[in-house]
Amino acid sequence: MAAMSVIGIDFGNESCYIAVARAGGIETIANDYSLRSTPSCIAFSGKNRILGVAAKNQMVTNMKNTISGFKRLLGRKYNDPYVQRELKSLPFKTSELPDGSIGIHVQYLGEEHVFTPEQITGMLFTKLKDISETALQTAVNDCVISVPSYFTQVERQALLDAARIAGLNVLRLLNETTATALCYGIYKQDLPAPEGAPRNVVFVDCGHASLQVSICAFHKGKLKMLASAADSQLGGRDIDFILAEYFCKDFQVRYKVDAHNNPRAYLRLLAEVEKLKKQMSANSTSLPLNIECFIDEKDVHGDLKRADMESMCAHLFKRVEATLRQCLADSKLKLDDIHSVEIAGGSSRVPAIKRLVEEVFGRASSTTLNQDESVARGCALQCAMLSPAVRVRDFSVTDIQPYPLKLTWDATQGEEGEMEVFGQNHPVPFSKMLTFYRSQPFTLTASYSIPPPSYPQTHIGEFHIDNVKPTLEGESSKIKVKVRVNLNGILTIASASLVEKREPTQQEKEEEEKQQLKENMEIEQQQQQQQQQDKKDKSDQEAQANEPQPPEVSVDKRRRNSDADDDGRDSRGPVPSYSCRILSWFSSGDGKGKKKISVRTVELPVESRVGGFSQRDLDVAIEKECKMIAEDRQEKERIDARNALEEYVYDLRAKLSDEDQLATFVTESDREAICRELDETENWLYEEGEECNRQVYSDRLARLKAQCEPIKERRLEFEGRNQALEELAGALQIAKKGLDQIKASHGKDDKFSHITDENIKKIEKIVQEKWSWLEENRVILASTPRTQQPPVTIAQIRSEKQALNNVVLPILNKPKPKAEPPKDDKSKEKPSENHHPESNQNSQGDGNNQNSQQQQKPNEDKMDVE
Repeated sequence: MAAMSVIGIDFGNESCYIAVARAGGIETIANDYSLRSTPSCIAFSGKNRILGVAAKNQMVTNMKNTISGFKRLLGRKYNDPYVQRELKSLPFKTSELPDGSIGIHVQYLGEEHVFTPEQITGMLFTKLKDISETALQTAVNDCVISVPSYFTQVERQALLDAARIAGLNVLRLLNETTATALCYGIYKQDLPAPEGAPRNVVFVDCGHASLQVSICAFHKGKLKMLASAADSQLGGRDIDFILAEYFCKDFQVRYKVDAHNNPRAYLRLLAEVEKLKKQMSANSTSLPLNIECFIDEKDVHGDLKRADMESMCAHLFKRVEATLRQCLADSKLKLDDIHSVEIAGGSSRVPAIKRLVEEVFGRASSTTLNQDESVARGCALQCAMLSPAVRVRDFSVTDIQPYPLKLTWDATQGEEGEMEVFGQNHPVPFSKMLTFYRSQPFTLTASYSIPPPSYPQTHIGEFHIDNVKPTLEGESSKIKVKVRVNLNGILTIASASLVEKREPTQQEKEEEEKQQLKENMEIEQQQQQQQQQDKKDKSDQEAQANEPQPPEVSVDKRRRNSDADDDGRDSRGPVPSYSCRILSWFSSGDGKGKKKISVRTVELPVESRVGGFSQRDLDVAIEKECKMIAEDRQEKERIDARNALEEYVYDLRAKLSDEDQLATFVTESDREAICRELDETENWLYEEGEECNRQVYSDRLARLKAQCEPIKERRLEFEGRNQALEELAGALQIAKKGLDQIKASHGKDDKFSHITDENIKKIEKIVQEKWSWLEENRVILASTPRTQQPPVTIAQIRSEKQALNNVVLPILNKPKPKAEPPKDDKSKEKPSENHHPESNQNSQGDGNNQNSQQQQKPNEDKMDVE
């Protein structure tokens, strides 16, 4: 892993997941609440922004300033009928901006601010980026973000703008269905070989707000998307709305309360029916729903069975079945061609949806994937593949374009003015080259051939190609336009070039002649050098032929000559054949009377008008986001300082009144004075000190610590003092024991015999000094009351122990020097004779034997020492 980390983000309508590729695998990152799921919520207060989990937790109390469900507003206009339906279920205030887009109104920093959905999404990405950098302890820049397969180009561009606002470099927008397929395929070791029949797998992803179905063909090392279908207005939340409407009517009849008139109560009801829906997935009996103080302090109660829920949502499940069958038809596969069906997404746990999947595809659904995290994991894998920072096993990914794309233009010379460039389910990324004949600048208009089901407009954008001019003869120039659908699923004009044919100018002709003369001179030089070399070789051969040669040398010489003939050396000639061709081309080029024509391409500027933020608007949004990040950081530091002061006040007051804590280490008068100071600080915190800046809290805390930290130090000294004294006494005992051993062995030949008298006196002196110091200070410390600072600290006691050990231990642990071997030559020979004592006794007399025994004594002493 390089210094930078790569992440994959599953951007959901209700919650987000972050995955990272590291340590040879994919991990899902936990947020600051130790949760893997981060709610897609942004809240605003008078002092700062609240992002993620904290925003979701205060949604009910700060309803109008908590923004959620903004994913479905990206890239859309305010008067879009789809947007108007969405806004009915959202509690925050919105309005139409001058450019027709959506403005979200919030109270922030004491005044009203208006943000676009792209800016709100950028705030969420800022939070996700911060979570990643905190978890990985490194900078995060490159990422891959998931996008619904049904998103149009305008929505994709809006998502890219939001990521740029957050400072993220998006390597790719990856369709959620493709991310799931990649997560499935890259770990499969049993995929068929490229020449075999593919493994066709169906992926059904039913999330909070949409249903997506895709069919993918797998080979070893690659995947290819065959077909996809989606219902962008069918998800788990639609079941929640139906259940909430049922209970609203039930409570209105039984309790005379209407949740529709109370947005806060309706939000609570939605949260409870979501829990009830999850319980129904595992339980078919009647399940209760209870809400305390629902409206007008009334407690409400209801119950529902899974069968009743399925009957109420029957029309939704019919749409699920229609989407599944449409995907199967678009893939042109038979049921026998399908290997398996994988499900993902939180709402795919609904039993009725599982049954429909089994009925349509004739196979039980499989859950080998993590239903919540598979999209994020697939995005992290794709990011690792695209980033040079990580090394990943090669795996090819071919996606498809969900909607047919066409280009239109002003027709000239009888040509058609419209062309479908990329059909439905066309592979992505992909490029095509189009040729036009134009004499002036022209515009290409991109649009969808048929309106997308969830988007009212077919128009995508315009591409104006400038600097087009006629030829010298006044005819239309040939224009080549490269049209591309890139990795993000966005149609672009990658390049436009003008193909220009013309005669060379006089200057170009002169330069060409000079170049030709230069090359001719070089070739002549090569000819002369080659001729000289050939003459030299010929003379050498004649001289060698006149000299008497051994037979084997002449054979080798003949062999070399024959080899040269086989290589064509004699027929090669002085000039290589390619040089001859070049010369003939130069010499005969103008001899036939033909004009020399050169062809060149000129890049043309392309101006794109495809929606999204302009560079100026993007810079303003980035600057505003950076300013809000700084304000959030400043407010966090202020709150942290206030909380630290408040925590210190409560903690110290509790300890001052506890006999086992600090009560016995402070006088009664000092304790009362400190308690008064603490009470005053607490009152100040909840009154005029509520909104002070960070430095004021830090100064107050410093003043309190100056008074109270000495009390805590006295307690710590008292509790650790006995142990320190015992450690010093133990060190003295060890030193005294070692000294006694030295004295007892003095004059004897043992392990302490090498210690000198000077070292013995040094140990005696230090032991006597430290023992006296210990006894004196034990008496002093025993007579010192707890409320006073001790005259001797733990640090001083340990310092005395260290000084003792620095003197005693090096002496006691000093190794005894090894005995040197005898220097006399005879003494070196004698031990070798003693290896055969019997032969010595037979060959020598008793006197010699005695001498040999005397000679052996030094060796015996040496053995004893060892």
